[in-house]
Amino acid sequence: MNDYCVIGSGISGATIANLLNKKYRVNLYDKGRGPGGRSSFKRIKGRVGFDHGTQYFSPKTIKFKKFTNSLIKKKILKKWKGNHIFLNSKIKENKKHVKLIGNNGNNDICKYLLKKIKCYYNNEVKKIYYKKKQWSLLFSDGRVEFYKGIILTCPFPQLKKLSAKYINSTFIKKKLEMDANITVLIAIKKNKKSPSSFLFDDPILGWAGNENSKNRFKSKYDLWTLQSTFKWANKNIDRNKQNLKKNSKILIEKFFKLTKIKRAKVFYSINHGWKYSSNSKPLKIKSYWDPSKKIGVCADWFIGPRLESGWISAHDLFKKII
Repeated sequence: MNDYCVIGSGISGATIANLLNKKYRVNLYDKGRGPGGRSSFKRIKGRVGFDHGTQYFSPKTIKFKKFTNSLIKKKILKKWKGNHIFLNSKIKENKKHVKLIGNNGNNDICKYLLKKIKCYYNNEVKKIYYKKKQWSLLFSDGRVEFYKGIILTCPFPQLKKLSAKYINSTFIKKKLEMDANITVLIAIKKNKKSPSSFLFDDPILGWAGNENSKNRFKSKYDLWTLQSTFKWANKNIDRNKQNLKKNSKILIEKFFKLTKIKRAKVFYSINHGWKYSSNSKPLKIKSYWDPSKKIGVCADWFIGPRLESGWISAHDLFKKII
C-alpha cells in the first residue's frame, strides 16, 4: 500500500506531491486528461494552443521568486514581454512585476513538479471512506484503491461534498462561493500590430491574451484567449453548456468592439466554462492537516486567487505533515 494519494494536478497538487515524494510513496489522480488544473494548456495541433486558464504569474514572495527563477534557468519558464494594454482605469500596470509563462504552456510548472510522480489522469474520485486507519477511494469506473493518507486539492464546493464528514475544522462549514469564469478561444486573421494582451474595464469581458505573442509556436492565425469577468460568469455559468454559441458570440463581439481590432472572420472558437475559477476572499488558515486520520487539504482558495497562493498552501501543508 502506498503512503499518500493526491487528488488534483493543479499547482497545489503538483507541489505537495513533489514535496511528499521525497520522503514517501505517492500517487496522484486527476479527472482531467492532463496536468495543470486551472493552469491547463489547450493544445490544438503540435505546439499550437491556448493558455485557457491561468494567463501568467507574477511572483510576489521571496521564496516563490527563488523557485520561479530556478525554473527560468532550466528553461521551464520564461518572461512574457510585449505591449500589454491596460484599458481598465481602476488598475495601473506595475512595470516592475514580470509576467512569467511556461516555455510551452502554463501547465509546464506542474509537468516539471510531477515528472517523478505516478500520475493517473481521466480518473475521477466519486467517494472516499476512512476505516481501520486507511483511506478507500471509489472511482467513477467502480474500482477501489487504498492509501494510508490522502491529500485533497480540489475546489471548495467539491471538497465539501467529498470529505466534509472527515474534516474537523470550522473552515469546512463556511459558505465559500468560488467565482466562475467563461473562456473563449478564437482564431482570427493575423494582424501584425496586435498587442500582447488587453485588460478591460467592462462588465462582461475582463481579459484578452494574444497567444502568438508568447513566442511558443508559429500559426497562420492570431490566437486570442478571451476571459469574462467573474460577475458575468457567475450569472451565466450554470447554463453555459446550453448557451455555448450565444455566450461565445457575446464575448467575441465585445472583444472586437473594445479593442478596436478590425472585425474579422473567426475561423474557429472554443468555449470552456470554469465553474470554480478562484476565491478572492482568503481564509484564516493556509492549509489543513489532521495527523490522526492523515487527511490534508491545500489549495489556492485558502489564500487568494493567484497561482502562487496554491504553491504557498502546499508548502504550508508539507510543514504540518513532517
